[in-house]
Amino acid sequence: MIEIEQRIFRCKQEWHRFINGIQLHDSTIIPPPILESWERCRAKGVDPFLNKIPIVLQGVALEERLKVNRKLIRSSRPFMENLLSFVEGSGFVAALFDREGYLLEIVGDEDVVAETRHGDFIVGACWGEEHAGTNAVGTILHHKKPLEIFATEHYCVNSREMTASGAPIYDPDGNIVGGIAITGTYLNVNPHTQGMVVAAAHAIENALKVAKSSEKLQFAQCLRNGIIESILEALIATDDKGRILLINNNARNMFGLIGTSLIGKDVRAVFGSQNKEFINIIESDKTFTDNQVRIIMGEKSNYYTVTCNTIYNHFNEAVGRTVVLDEIRRAKKLVNKIMGAQAKFRFDDIIGNNGKLKNTLEQARMASENDSTILLLGESGTGKDILAQAIHNNSKRCNGPYIAINCGAIPRDLITSELFGYSEGAFTGSRRGGSQGKFELADGGTILLDEIGEMPLDLQSVLLRVIEEKSITRIGGTEITPVDVRLIAATNKNLRAEVKKGTFREDLYYRLNVVTIQITPLRERKDDIPVLTTHFVGKIAGAMGKRIDHIEKRVIERFMAYSWPGNTRELQNFIERMINIARTNVLTIDLVPPEILQNSEILQNDDDFLHAIEFRSPKALEREAIAALVQSNYTKQEIAKKLGIARSTLYRKFEAYNIHYRCK
Repeated sequence: MIEIEQRIFRCKQEWHRFINGIQLHDSTIIPPPILESWERCRAKGVDPFLNKIPIVLQGVALEERLKVNRKLIRSSRPFMENLLSFVEGSGFVAALFDREGYLLEIVGDEDVVAETRHGDFIVGACWGEEHAGTNAVGTILHHKKPLEIFATEHYCVNSREMTASGAPIYDPDGNIVGGIAITGTYLNVNPHTQGMVVAAAHAIENALKVAKSSEKLQFAQCLRNGIIESILEALIATDDKGRILLINNNARNMFGLIGTSLIGKDVRAVFGSQNKEFINIIESDKTFTDNQVRIIMGEKSNYYTVTCNTIYNHFNEAVGRTVVLDEIRRAKKLVNKIMGAQAKFRFDDIIGNNGKLKNTLEQARMASENDSTILLLGESGTGKDILAQAIHNNSKRCNGPYIAINCGAIPRDLITSELFGYSEGAFTGSRRGGSQGKFELADGGTILLDEIGEMPLDLQSVLLRVIEEKSITRIGGTEITPVDVRLIAATNKNLRAEVKKGTFREDLYYRLNVVTIQITPLRERKDDIPVLTTHFVGKIAGAMGKRIDHIEKRVIERFMAYSWPGNTRELQNFIERMINIARTNVLTIDLVPPEILQNSEILQNDDDFLHAIEFRSPKALEREAIAALVQSNYTKQEIAKKLGIARSTLYRKFEAYNIHYRCK
């Protein structure tokens, strides 16, 4: 005890000399790290007679500080409590601090902890060297090594009754994150204190490493789970014994396995003996890509594409299998989306105000609300496909595929495979794995069989069976595949007459003739021609990047007088031809195709026809264009620009063509 008092007395004398700027009498009394700290404190203007810590966090600032250091606190707490068992009853307290010297946690006897509060040794106080002088917090953070600060070695008088031992704490990356210290009255100094602090600091560092490794594992686990669950397909992984190691929720949902404990279970027991083909794929050592397999679960069965690969360890030994399954229906939906097997038109896209057309659309709307087979009758060009698309888009199948196939455009020897698909090896040149037909691709949606009257007689019986049984069998195959398809048939033929001639099956006709919709030809709804013309002109001109501002009245008159054997398709094609050759922003009579002029009811004699023809001369065309632009109220400058001529040239043409310019 006498040696301790002498040490304190001699250190105090040297401290007085130092703070008064007097050379030390015996510099060996002050350890080099302590003397260096005194010099730093003096250089920073730290008050040696400090009684209160200047920075003490409270409230939100303290909560934020503790939140930032929560990992350090969490990892240190068990070792702090262990230290408490050593310092209990000794008059010492243990403190944890962060990299800036803020106290984060203090443990010890309650009376001792309460006593230290008088010197602001509390959670939230900053004991950095620049604020609190030489001490076991700030000096250790600067020195980056374990230190003991004994009594009068403290730079400020508020700590001179205490002795503290501390050690820094490093994170797994080698950065100081804080430290730990044990402090108490110098009268209770213990030679083992420093060793305990250093051991605790090392233990906390190891705990931080474990925590980081655990976080990495947890992150990897979360990342793996996130990736697995983001896969739209069913994913199953098994070990080399066929036991399930991993299964995503999509697989559980797909096979009705929600709420069932599956990890560790034999895949054979989960899927049962009825799925022998699927089990054989898993047990094989081969790689399978997009093989088709049928899986039966309970009373339900479905077809899936399966991709299976072997899992190898770092010794290149097979240790398991990964299995990815996708419902054929979802795959079909994706294929149809890529192929553009979607209906574009809706009822609102169908142009016209004619009463017959409105009745047809109302009938079609009502039919779209159920799944009954529909037969669309109408001449070529009346828009049977457009109406079929509108029916599909207004039905409950609108999110499913829409497949249209022209029965008259496919060679006789290919139409069967086109409609119903074929199995692998069905014929020479057949695709490996077979091919789906249009009925399979349309599963869950709508199929339009256009020109149904052109279907070969022998194929009609197959179609009848498909309609009645709602299933198909691929060419060369034996497996029956259920299909959920809404059928719309369309034809420009009189099917009753075809039945009488023996070219169309009577039973198929009655099976198709559930809801029959007759589409009115354009010649019977001529009141729609003006609005259709305006619609097609705007649509086609926009697609061509042209601008048509006016349609000459005589054009509409000729259109109204024409019989339109090709219906709206013919009207659209003629308008496109006219816009292609138009040199101005006006559709004039001279642009009307000869077919219409020659066959229009309005032309009563050859003189009328010759009168129409003379408008096709270049001068007549130019005069017509200039007059139309003047009537459209364009300025002279705008007219010259549109015609591609100078204004002086335009004035000469006004005079030559006797055109009076009265607009602005």
